[in-house]
Formats: sequence, structure tokens, C-alpha cells
Amino acid sequence: MNLEKLFNPKSIAVIGASRDKKSVGYGILKNLKCGGFFKCRFNRPFRGKIFAVNPNAKKILGFQCYGKVTDIPFDVDLAIICVPSKIVKKVAYDCVEKEVGSVIIISAGFSETGKAGRELEEEIISLFKKKKIPVLGPNCLGLIRPSSNLNATFSRTMPPKGHVSFITQSGALADSVIDWAIVNDYGFSNIVSCGNQAYIEIHHLVQWAAKDKETKAIALYIESLKDGRKFVECVKKINKPIVVLKAGKTFTGKKAVSSHTGSLAGDYDVYKAAFKQFGIIEVETIDELFDIAKVVAEQPKCKNEIAIVTNGGGCGVVAADHCAKLGVNLVELKEKTIKKLDESGEMHPAYSKRNPLDLIGDALPKRYEVAINTLLSEEYIHGLIVIQTLQTMTDSLGDAKVIVKAKKRFKEKPIICAFLGGKFTEKGVAYLKRNNVPVYDNLKKAVMAISALIELNNRN
Repeated sequence: MNLEKLFNPKSIAVIGASRDKKSVGYGILKNLKCGGFFKCRFNRPFRGKIFAVNPNAKKILGFQCYGKVTDIPFDVDLAIICVPSKIVKKVAYDCVEKEVGSVIIISAGFSETGKAGRELEEEIISLFKKKKIPVLGPNCLGLIRPSSNLNATFSRTMPPKGHVSFITQSGALADSVIDWAIVNDYGFSNIVSCGNQAYIEIHHLVQWAAKDKETKAIALYIESLKDGRKFVECVKKINKPIVVLKAGKTFTGKKAVSSHTGSLAGDYDVYKAAFKQFGIIEVETIDELFDIAKVVAEQPKCKNEIAIVTNGGGCGVVAADHCAKLGVNLVELKEKTIKKLDESGEMHPAYSKRNPLDLIGDALPKRYEVAINTLLSEEYIHGLIVIQTLQTMTDSLGDAKVIVKAKKRFKEKPIICAFLGGKFTEKGVAYLKRNNVPVYDNLKKAVMAISALIELNNRN
């Protein structure tokens, strides 16, 4: 399925554009205008055409209105339909007559509502299938592509640019994630709400993301797959990492899925086996979905031979427990490594001399620097977790600078950080984030991140 005109349109018609500022049609038109689609595309000057379709208005937000999409005297690459469900079929006929390049049906009231809605959905989609016009939805939020300033949704704003494609069956979840992404400076290459998957299914979107140059990892929120066989055939051929949060695992969850997207959730054990067989990383929470997606998108994968550096022995023990539960192998430090640390003259007399390597609470940046560089220079250590607890003498920013310097030196070995604290660790955490070093305020998250990179290495 060719989705080029869906993701990279040069002209967009909003069918159901409205002057009501609280309406979906107004929100979508405003987002296209204010998001910059018609001003800039791929960081180059661009004048994307935007058309408002409303037979009862002359202009909305400065855009000329047309009575029907067929009245527009230009080609339309993408038609966004946001009219009541009972009108969508008539609009679909117009779109087919116009030979639009692609369609997003935002409108709800279809298969998710029962038999009558399902039949209406099938009638509408059959019209588009005959002309091979791809349709996203219905019952969806739409899509966002930050790299081309395309916000074809009724979400309030657009997230930062990044390298994670988020494909979701929940439009409301996508909306909330966008707001979260702005606060946390989390970048996306695409956010796509697929709704009922009446034509374009999840595997079509995954295939597209796999070829997208902006995308380095794919994050999925899945409730159900309409064609599991095609999904499996698709992911078998994809080299980019895929991270999935599967909803509807329990009996209660399956019932909720049926009322949400009009689909059956299926047997979770089948999904779980497929994810494992085809190298998809499964997570349990929304936080984990985005934490892991970002790590596998931006950090090098590694072998399962890991070391921990910490200035707090207790935290080292807790991290070691998490490693044991997640199958992360903490290697035994060799005598030659201990000798190098001893001869540096920087180690505290009571430092642990084992993995986790406890530098003791008074560790300053220089001690961290010696420990980090010594461990990463060893061929038998392939990744590092650096833990910082907050003591009176702790120099959070100084420690962060040491870590960033080591990251640049040891590019093929991931460094994952856990900086525990709040106010007095802010500068160090901000510096790590600016320099693309994963940092968490939670030991388990740090271990999960390194575990994902190990899993990725084992499956490729």
C-alpha cells in the first residue's frame, strides 16, 4: 500500500471544517495552519495547499471554503473527513469522484458501535478500496509528522522532532502522549492513530515506518490485530527495533477492547509468542514503552556483559537484584581491572573491588572518571550503568560531564545513568539529556534500558 500521499501530502482538504472553535473541524484546520505545514516542509520553504470544505461558510481561518471536495480546482493529496458518521458515505462518494490521494476519517460511530456501524463502515471502505485510495481510521485522532510540520489531528499541539514512530489504536492516548512529550522534550518522527483499522492496518503503518528515514525505532500500542499473519510477515522483514505495549490481555481488558475499536483482542499467549519469536520487545506500561523506544532508537546495542558504577552501595545492591530478575549479566571484575583502579590513586581505601563497583559516597567526578574509563576500556565489559546518589559533596553536573566525555570516547558501548534525587541533580540530568545520554531517577528503569539493548543484540 502506497502511503506517500498520506504522510507527505502537498495539498490537504479538511471536509467538515467549522467556524465553531470547539469543533474537531476547526481544531484540525487550525493545527494545519499554526503547525506550519503550509509554510515549511522538511526544513525547506514550502507552500502546501490547504482547503476548507464547508457549504455554509465563505472563509474559515483565512482559507477559502468550498461546498464539496469536488469543487476544489486543484488535486487533493489528503482528505481529512470530520463530519457526522451519517454523512461520511456521501462525502466518500465525493472523494472517490475527486480521486483524492489518501483519506483520514476522524469521525466515530462505526464498527466500534455495533452491527449497524460495522455495516456502514464496510460500505464506505469498499468505495475507497475499489479505487485503491488508502484510508486511515475511522474513529481516529489522525497523524502527526513533526519533520514536515504536519499536524493532521485535533490534538492541541505538536511534539518535538525525534526518531520514534508511535503507532497507536488509542487516539486519546496519543493526545496525552503529545502533551507529555512537550514537557519531557521527547521527540517523535511520527504519531499515528489508526482507529478501527478499516483499511490501513497496523502492519501497513509499521512497513511505512520501517522505510522512513526519520524513524529509528517503532513504538506500538496494540489492542488487536485484524490480520495477525500479515503482521508477522511484515515484522519478519524489518530491521528497525519494535517495542510494543499490548492491551487487552485479561478477560476484562478484552471486553473493553471490543467496545473501544470494534475488534476482538484475541489470545494474549499467541501475541506473546509472536513478539518473542520475531524480536519485538514487549513492555508492561506506557512509561516503559517510551523509555525503551528512545533507548533502542538512539543507543548502541550490546552483549550481555555489564558493569555497574555507583557511589551508593545500597543502590548498587538494588540494581544488582533488578539485573538478576531481568537476566542482565553482571560480569566479575578481573584482577587486571582491579589493579588499574588501585594504581590510579583515586579510589577510596574502602571501595568495593567488585561489580557493582561502589566508589563510596564521597566520590567526586575524578573518581567517577577513572572508574568509568577503566571499566569501559576492558574488552570483556560491553555496557555500563552509572548510578549517582546525592551526598553533600556530590557534584552532579561534574559527574554528568565525565559521563558525556566517556560516551564520546566509547561510542560502541552504551552508558545508562540513574541519577537519584531531585532539585540538586537537575543540572546533571539536564546535561545528560542534552547530550543524548539516557538518564532515569529510577534504578529499575535504568536496568530495563540496558536489558532492552542486550535483547536487541541477541535477536539481531
